[in-house]
Formats: sequence, C-alpha cells, structure tokens
Amino acid sequence: WSSDVCSSDLQAQNYKNFKVAVYSRSYETNLMADEQWLDKTWAEVTNQVKVDKIYLETHRDLVIVDQKTLDIAKAYFKKKGVEVAGGITWTIDESNNFETFCYSNPEHRKKVQEVIEYTAKNFDEVILDDFFFTSCKSDIEIKAKGNKSWTQYRLDLMTEVTKNIILAPAKKVNPNVKVIVKYPNWYEHFQGLGFNLETEPKLFDGIYSGTETRDATLSAQHLQEYLGYEVVRYFENIAPGRNGGGWVDPFGIKSYDRYAEQLWLTLFAKAPQVALFDLKNIQAPITEKLKASWQGTGTSFDYAEMMKPVQVNGKATKPTTISRVAGITFEKVDKFLGELGNPVGLKSYKPFHSTGEDFLQNFLGNAGIPIEMVPYFPKDENVILLTESAKFDAQLVPQIKAQLMAGKKVVITSGLLKAIQDKLNDIVELQYTDRKALVKDFFFNGKSYHGDKAVLIPQIQYLTNDSWEVISSYDGPNGWPLLHGADYSKGRLLVLAVPENFADISQLPAEVLTKIKRELSDDKTVLEGPGQMSLFLYDNNTLIVQSYRDTPVDVKISAVKEFSQLKDIISNETLKAEVRKPDMHRGKASGNEKSVFSLTVKPHSYRVFKLQ
Repeated sequence: WSSDVCSSDLQAQNYKNFKVAVYSRSYETNLMADEQWLDKTWAEVTNQVKVDKIYLETHRDLVIVDQKTLDIAKAYFKKKGVEVAGGITWTIDESNNFETFCYSNPEHRKKVQEVIEYTAKNFDEVILDDFFFTSCKSDIEIKAKGNKSWTQYRLDLMTEVTKNIILAPAKKVNPNVKVIVKYPNWYEHFQGLGFNLETEPKLFDGIYSGTETRDATLSAQHLQEYLGYEVVRYFENIAPGRNGGGWVDPFGIKSYDRYAEQLWLTLFAKAPQVALFDLKNIQAPITEKLKASWQGTGTSFDYAEMMKPVQVNGKATKPTTISRVAGITFEKVDKFLGELGNPVGLKSYKPFHSTGEDFLQNFLGNAGIPIEMVPYFPKDENVILLTESAKFDAQLVPQIKAQLMAGKKVVITSGLLKAIQDKLNDIVELQYTDRKALVKDFFFNGKSYHGDKAVLIPQIQYLTNDSWEVISSYDGPNGWPLLHGADYSKGRLLVLAVPENFADISQLPAEVLTKIKRELSDDKTVLEGPGQMSLFLYDNNTLIVQSYRDTPVDVKISAVKEFSQLKDIISNETLKAEVRKPDMHRGKASGNEKSVFSLTVKPHSYRVFKLQ
C-alpha cells in the first residue's frame, strides 16, 4: 500500500531505501495546540533523526484530541513538508492490563464508530495501534459468546467489527481513507484475542509489523532478537506487497545496542518504513548507563560515533536524546541496504490460528538458521520445516507424503511428532516418549563433540535399521537422537529433537549446530559457528551475519564451490575461499565440495557480504 498524504509538495524521502515515521500518542498530540512546545519538540527530534512522516493519534484511553488541536498540528507538519496520517489506539485504560473495548457492548460499538469516523474525516490514512483486539469477558460478552470457544468467538467478532464498525463507517465519511492495522509481536497468540490474520489483511488497506523485541530477560514476552526480522517476513507472506513497515520502541533494553539492533533487523527484512514509537519516549535523554561494556571496539552501533555533533543548518548540534541512536543507525544501514536482494530462507509453515512450540522459528533463527514463515504449505520447496503448529492442517500428512515422493526433504520437530505420530506410521514408526534426557555429548560422522551446558531433550524411540540417527546425543552409556532421519520413497524425513528450553538450541556445540544447519540448508549457504547469531540471505547472493553475543566470535561461511570470493560490502575487503572436501562417512562422501570463508564478527554487530 502507498499512503496518501496531506501535502502535495512534500520533500523527497530522507533516506534512499526506506522512510522513517514517528508516532505521537493522543497525550502528546493534545499538547500540539501550543506551537511553541511543538516547534521545540519537533526540532529536538529532527535534529537527530530524519523524519518523513508523523502519525497523529486521536484516541487512546478515552483521551480524544479536539478538532482545533488537530488542525494546528496538521497545518504545522504540512508546512514542514512532513507526511501526516492519523492513529488510533483502542484502549479504555492502557494501565489496567491494556483494557480493551467490549465489541458486543452497544455503547462501546457506538464509541468506536464515533472515533473512527472522526479520525477518517481528518486523515486520508489511519493506522490502528497494537490493540485492535478484545480481552473483554464481561457479562455481555459471555452471553454473546454462547457455546463457541473464546478464540472462535473473538475471531468472528473482530472480523465483523472490522467490516461494520471500522471500515464501512470510515469509508462512508471519507471514501479516500486507507485504514491500516498494526499487528504486534505476539503473533502466536493472536487468535485467542481476536486478531484474525486470515480475514483482516484482506479487509484492511494494509498491515504493519510490530518489531519491538526489547530484551528477552527484561520483558515478560521473552522474545528473541530474530523476531524483529522474522515477523516482517511472516506478515509480508500473509499480505504480499501490503506490509507497510516495522514498528520499534525504546523500552526494555539493557543497552542502546539493543535498540539499534531492533531498528536494523527491521530494515534487514526489507520493511519499507520504520515507525518510531513514540514522540515522547524517543526524547529520553542519553545516559551513560545504557552504554554497553563492549563499546569502543568498533561495533556496528558505536556510542562514541553517535555522540559526535550533528550538522543542522550549518551548525553543530550535540546529540541529547535516544532519537540519535535511530538517526545514526539509519544513516549506516541506508548505505548498503539497496545492494541487498529479496530475503530468502527455509520455508516454515504456520497455518492460520495455529499454536504449538511458541515462537520456535525465532529461536532457530537466533541459532543461525534463516527462516521464512509462510501461512501455506510450501510444496514447491526442496526442504521445508514443520513445527508443532502445522498440526492444525488436517491434510498435513498427505502433503508430507507428496513432498517425500517427489524426492524432497521434510524436517519436522519433536513437538509435531508428538502431535501426529500415529498418522506418521505409514512413513516411519517413531515414538515421542514421555521420557527426557539431559545431554551435553554428541556424535556424528565418526566424531564426538562436547557441550558446555547440559540440554534437556525428549527421548525419541525408533526401530533399529528402519530409520537412523543423524546426530546422536548421549549421557554415559545411553543415547538418543538429536536429529533423526528416515528415507521414504525418493525423499527424506528428518526429526529434530527440540530442547525443552528452546533457548538451549543456541547452547549446542558449534559443530552440532553446523551439522543441523547443513542438513536444513538444501546444500547451500551455511553459517558455521556457535549460537546467538543469525544469517540473513538474499536472492542476489548477498548475505548478512549478525551476532547477539557480548564478545567477538570467529565463524565461517560455507557456500557452493562456484563462489571463490566473499566481498565485504561495507569495507570493500575481499575474503578468499578455502576449498573444503566433503566429509566421509563409512567410506562415502557426505555432501559436496564447499567454498569456505573465515571471518570475525564483533559483539552485537553485523557484517554484510556478497558472494562472488
């Protein structure tokens, strides 16, 4: 979707490869009647980050901005050459566990319609912030739900509300209005609160992605860094060409590096716009407390570089707020982003409204496996990944069989095995037992590997010689498959025993992780090294290696033999390949010759390359 704007003579966008927006909550929008405050505030922000667009929120927590104030604000930003759009947050009281509207309550429905009509009269584009869902269990809702599950009731209800209470009234008062729904980061649980990824993206004029992952230990959501990339890709695959951007806030971070990471991961996913939430909080003063211990070592986010004065209208201006973290991040990424192609990765099927092994794809992404989640079965791929959530597809096993009979590889997780093992018996007889194993020793291709941390995995039982361990794990004189393989027709089924703590995937020995990645890579480009790192691949042979680790790390990139050089797009350094012979197992070559490149990645940093 392309947004309509309130000015016909806007300046060209400030960055070559993306736009930057700032979101203003109704609390701050309400202050804009004071033009002196507005001028000071806007100058402070735009002295440190270039902004193309602003979202002016009209409603949050029953706080509604009056028409006079909106008129002043719209005129101000139009004069500044800034795109202007509206915003709405559907909360009654955000401080009360994000109290939402009760959409079967006639009074609430009336209020919601009044707000959307008011906002649509003022703007040709309106974005709905995170909270277009319902958690209400009032007596009215309990009665309206009847015998339906809460999930089904809310999915049906919010689809109806989208059509009748949001879109129809908005377009009646303003036929040109585009209404965008911003989906937050907790996509695994959307259906339970009424976010309907199956129906709503087709109804709204566009969607938007919440890429705010914050810090996994400071946030109750415990989201992995990779989600800031993956959620953009997933939503793009749900609504191709209509995912308008990624949305980041500065909350829940231990260092400024974590804020910068969220911003650049959003852009690595090729989001066309980044929205900074929000006008108030990006003005938080810079503090040494959020300067990471690894600063001063030349990392991708450089605190000292950020603190250098910015030239504004010929004058040197000292950075004062967190918005400068965004500014310097955007400036650096914009220099190379245009050289990257379209993102690609291992297709992982997540049916609509499915649950199971929550957010597992992001833990795999954090371990260096490029993932591309899709809402349909990816039958055209040579290798696919199916997690427990795929069990929601009633035709899953026949589709798995078809892949295998076509000579392709299907990777399933232990969670999916547990859910469908009886249906899989015609392919291979495996049993997910209720027993667990605590392991830190592994074996494959005739070699043993030792991990620093014991990892708890499910014990999978199989019939000897009917299927085989690809990677064995053991404790003392007993062992179990970590990665298991079974041939069927012309194809191969792999089963990955997922650790009980998904984060332990990144705790596996680097050699074990590398073996898993090779098996899942379709014999193409692999990041060889420890966990807590990501590999981002693009369809023009460019790639990014990202580290989330607190210390430098040496890794390798292995690629098909036709590539002999790896060019660093940022530094122009060229790395020469070493040719690696295939591993031998029982006298037989395993895989093909590879070109291997050795490199070092600094803490919480990225490197950008092109295979040549």
